[in-house]
Amino acid sequence: MQMASFSRCQILVTFLVILGLWSPHLVSCVNNNPLIQSECLMVPTSEFVGSLKSTIGIVRQVTSIVSRFTSFLGDFRLSNAISDCLDLLDLSADELDWTLSAAQKPSGKNNTNTVRLSSDLRTWLSAALVNQDTCMEGFEGTNGIVKNLVAGSLNQLTSLVTDVLRMVHPIPDSKSNGGSGGGGRTGGRKLTSRKEFEFPSWLKSKDRKLLQANGVQADVVVAQDGTGKFTSVNDAISAAPEQSTKRFVIYIKKGVYKEYIEISKKKPNIMLIGDGMDVTVISGNRSFIDGWTTYRSATFGVKGQGFIARDMTFENTAGPQKHQAVAFRSDSDLSVVYRCAIRGFQDTLYAHTMRQFYGECVVTGTVDFIFGDGSVVFQRCTLNARKGLPNQKNTITAQGRKVITEPSGFSIQFSNISAEPDVLASLNSTETYLGRPWKLYSRTVIMQSFISNAIKPQGWLEWNGNFALDTLYYGEYMNTGPGAGLGSRVKWPGFHAINDSAVANNFTVAQFIVGNSWLPLTGVKYTAGLAV
Repeated sequence: MQMASFSRCQILVTFLVILGLWSPHLVSCVNNNPLIQSECLMVPTSEFVGSLKSTIGIVRQVTSIVSRFTSFLGDFRLSNAISDCLDLLDLSADELDWTLSAAQKPSGKNNTNTVRLSSDLRTWLSAALVNQDTCMEGFEGTNGIVKNLVAGSLNQLTSLVTDVLRMVHPIPDSKSNGGSGGGGRTGGRKLTSRKEFEFPSWLKSKDRKLLQANGVQADVVVAQDGTGKFTSVNDAISAAPEQSTKRFVIYIKKGVYKEYIEISKKKPNIMLIGDGMDVTVISGNRSFIDGWTTYRSATFGVKGQGFIARDMTFENTAGPQKHQAVAFRSDSDLSVVYRCAIRGFQDTLYAHTMRQFYGECVVTGTVDFIFGDGSVVFQRCTLNARKGLPNQKNTITAQGRKVITEPSGFSIQFSNISAEPDVLASLNSTETYLGRPWKLYSRTVIMQSFISNAIKPQGWLEWNGNFALDTLYYGEYMNTGPGAGLGSRVKWPGFHAINDSAVANNFTVAQFIVGNSWLPLTGVKYTAGLAV
């Protein structure tokens, strides 16, 4: 495979970044796009664009290499791993293309706000970085020869995307917030006027009024009793137009829909509305033990941008003995899940990548039941641990930030963290923790929430010995309840008892997922900052 060529300047920038010698003061003032250059990039725009184009070329080469192994389709697990890789590489290509387009036209419709632009660039590059890891994870338990051949190409791509991500300047955060990956800051300027919001292109004025009204007019209705246009959710999604800028609303009447759903990247702006949590249910039971990759085990998966789900349940009923079994997986940027239940056991909710908001939801599970590398805020949610296998330890989160320049992490605010009744009745036999570090820079902050006595006093659990204990960022701020005491918490260097509201503010909706630029028009309730 032919290696991509790089200019001397690109090579110099890469070495400076690796050595930790790069500084925003080294940025050249000579460029074609002063807005993106001065506020967002640590290199000249031309260098950033050149690196992106080279990386996109490598994605195509790696895709060609991986596609040669489709002849192994007789092996079910390996077939799923290869399919995952091809899908994820395709997604990476799109994410890099979005980044390239934004860099070349920073003053475009969605990019007039530099805070939002910086968040966009770093979110998309972070997602493109994570996809390669997910591809490799899918090869667990498969033919080692194929895994090793694919790994070499993926490692090169990962290195290139990491370098490009380092070229994007993070907007400064308040004091220490766990590295340079915090959400965009507004520089103290309060967003009060509707004109100040940077609205996403997929939300038009007509849709805005529709979503903010008390009722929502459905484009199609799904009903098992035949009273709708469709009897299956998949058929309704198939009817949605591709690459549409208009929201497509699907009303799903009560019932249990046993089907596996994947909303592709070509289907943005889909909104699902059910008859209520645990009334409209999408149910499946795929699992790792039955040959599925963790990624592909999801009952419901979504890639299309701007997805909204409301008043329904997503579940995986495989059970704890089947290990990884995802109920809901999302790669949908600027997406909302509101008043929904997500139920499973191990790996229930896979917030894989992108900016996501979960409001007034119920999430239940056992091991790492909220995991992934998205930039995610949970508000007013109920997170309940379940009883799993004998002697199995419950961990609510396993956040997967791989490098410190990623903007990703989990922020849990105004929520209730506890366990289901059978776990509460036998606390001595089932240990439950707030989380453990899946990747080196794992980041989770819990603030202004109720933590019950289901949580062990030390709060957090190791992944493997001393792995990531120095580099992770776990924070707690103004929590209440019998499990919220900090006196017996872990003494890891990466754990922080946050006492400064300025630090906690970095993990609010407005800062962490630049929510004021897109959430107001989704019609869901949210709190932008720390005030209730």
